[in-house]
Amino acid sequence: MTLTCGFIGLGQMGGPMARNLAQVARLLVWARDARQAEPAMAAGAMLTTDAKAFAEASVVFLCLPNGDVVEDVLFGAFGLASALPKGAVIVDTSTIEYAQALAIHGRLAALGVGFIDAPVSGMQARAEAGTLTMMCGASEAQIAPLRPLLATMASSILPMGKPGSGQLAKLINQLLFDINAAALAEVLPLAVKLGLDPDQVGAIVNSGTGRSYASEFFIPNILRGDFSRGYPMAAAYKDLVSGAEISARHGIPMPVLAAATAVYQSALRAGHGDKDKGGMIRLAEEALGVAFRSKNGETP
Repeated sequence: MTLTCGFIGLGQMGGPMARNLAQVARLLVWARDARQAEPAMAAGAMLTTDAKAFAEASVVFLCLPNGDVVEDVLFGAFGLASALPKGAVIVDTSTIEYAQALAIHGRLAALGVGFIDAPVSGMQARAEAGTLTMMCGASEAQIAPLRPLLATMASSILPMGKPGSGQLAKLINQLLFDINAAALAEVLPLAVKLGLDPDQVGAIVNSGTGRSYASEFFIPNILRGDFSRGYPMAAAYKDLVSGAEISARHGIPMPVLAAATAVYQSALRAGHGDKDKGGMIRLAEEALGVAFRSKNGETP
């Protein structure tokens, strides 16, 4: 008998994840904009407009923009949490705040519904290929029955332990990525100001010890002047807020993160929030009167 699952949140990441899941499960989907559900429906998913339909689902996946939206879908007017049968499991692949994940876990536990925070790492291409990295706030024993479903979305499924630990692990990864992106935004324009060729600098960084995933992803796009390939800064800023809250709550100094956060804040105040993290470079470029762009129309 084919397992019935649900999926809510059919955006840039959730859409391809749901399409992959539809290959192995009877899948119910819901979206505020029904047009978002069309690709998943083409893959075999069934659209519903009523939370009560999810009473059939043993597992419901969420992939939503932030924790407030997750709470609204679960406990707001849609009422997903109250529609689910006891013993059902929510797998939340959204990126939300650590403390919020703990609170949601507690509220669902009181209803007899399981909750696994399982944020993912990887761009849209990896979501489409089903090769994301998934960090789960659960034990291996809790994850084991779900692995065939999770494996349609992620090639690396990591049990991190207690509830909330998936979000915490994702945050650690994201903060390092954010710091790298802020460093690129500061240093690359300096190279141009002092007379170095952007194409050559990009090739040197991405073949040398200064390279990182951030440099490999953003430098070719920056050289083209393309700041639309990654997650918008305005949406990504929540990770920096979470980092600052944890730093303050636990009294742990994080001066490098604080400096990177100031760069993000300056970029947002300058109106660059719709750009991906590579767009932070516009701040230093404008200040120095330079542009880190390819001179020959090609990128290394």
